[in-house]
Amino acid sequence: MAGHAPTMAVPTDAQLIKAQADLWRHSLCYFTPMALRCAVQLGIPTAIHRLGGTASLSDLVTALSLPESKTPYLGRIMRLLVTSDVLSSPEDGIYCLLPLSYLLVEGVLIDGEAHQEAIVLAATSRHYLEAALGLADWFKKDLALPLPSPFEEVHGATILEESMTLLDPESDKLFHQAVAAHDHMGIGTILRECHDLFKGLDSLTDCCGGDGTTARAIVEAFPHIKCHVLDLPKVIEKAPPSEAVNYVAGDLFHSIPSAQAVMLKLVLHFWSDEDCVNILSHCKKAIPSREAGGKLIIIDIVVDHPSSGEMLETQLLMDVLMLVCTRGRQRDENDWSSIFTKAGFSDYKIVKMLGARGIIEVYP
Repeated sequence: MAGHAPTMAVPTDAQLIKAQADLWRHSLCYFTPMALRCAVQLGIPTAIHRLGGTASLSDLVTALSLPESKTPYLGRIMRLLVTSDVLSSPEDGIYCLLPLSYLLVEGVLIDGEAHQEAIVLAATSRHYLEAALGLADWFKKDLALPLPSPFEEVHGATILEESMTLLDPESDKLFHQAVAAHDHMGIGTILRECHDLFKGLDSLTDCCGGDGTTARAIVEAFPHIKCHVLDLPKVIEKAPPSEAVNYVAGDLFHSIPSAQAVMLKLVLHFWSDEDCVNILSHCKKAIPSREAGGKLIIIDIVVDHPSSGEMLETQLLMDVLMLVCTRGRQRDENDWSSIFTKAGFSDYKIVKMLGARGIIEVYP
């Protein structure tokens, strides 16, 4: 006899009241990034910084040249930003920057010359939101393989590729700025916290290294390392001249400049497992044996290792972003181990977790 599914007990009044409040919160929490977007577009973090790090509501209205009639409405947005830990409010009507909002101050370069406001503007852009709104329709469609992302299905363009440039040049530029901000942020911390990662290397190829910001930081810390930066021709042709690094125009799916180590910093989450195995196989060909010091350095999210709470939620949100906008994914340790093995690598080690990201050494 088939077993009966257990029935849920009728919630208590207290549970129903909390459930309703939770439902409201989950349904309306998109207003938090909208408020953050508003703050970036108005220049609120920059205004607070220029006012000495502390500002009243009236100070902000004046500094931002807003109509005085909008003062109480701005106060309501500020209250949400304080509750969301974007800003602090040591006393009623007074606002200060926190580390999160400091990342959004215009003209302040932090750790890798990252401009983090592009991440906010890209993630809350019309194209991202419309792709997410099409998620249910995407699940219902029996699409041919390889599956396009919801972004591709809705917009008929692929993010960060030529089709996106043709669709909306300004948005395409913003998306590239957001990726650069995401990629560059943290290299200073990695060099300080994982100094041994680059110790003893004589050469390194930074795959998808963009304008060479990360490679230049590595060479500054380790002048003896010869650094190559591999990226697409359209990226390399815009890179600033540098004596510190050797720019190589190419494609990591075809050939990777040989070096003692190859680095993939926030690259593989854009690609499917099959594509990753292909990329990793080319990386393996580019490095010497483990005995000769050959290794692959991967800097990327490792889901649930050993994250919990807000950090795990951040990792999972990043995974859904990949689902909606790309054909890639974020991976847990088992996922990483699987693609390493399929690409022919013999061993790996998670060197350190820095926030949501993991530093992984992979050995041939």
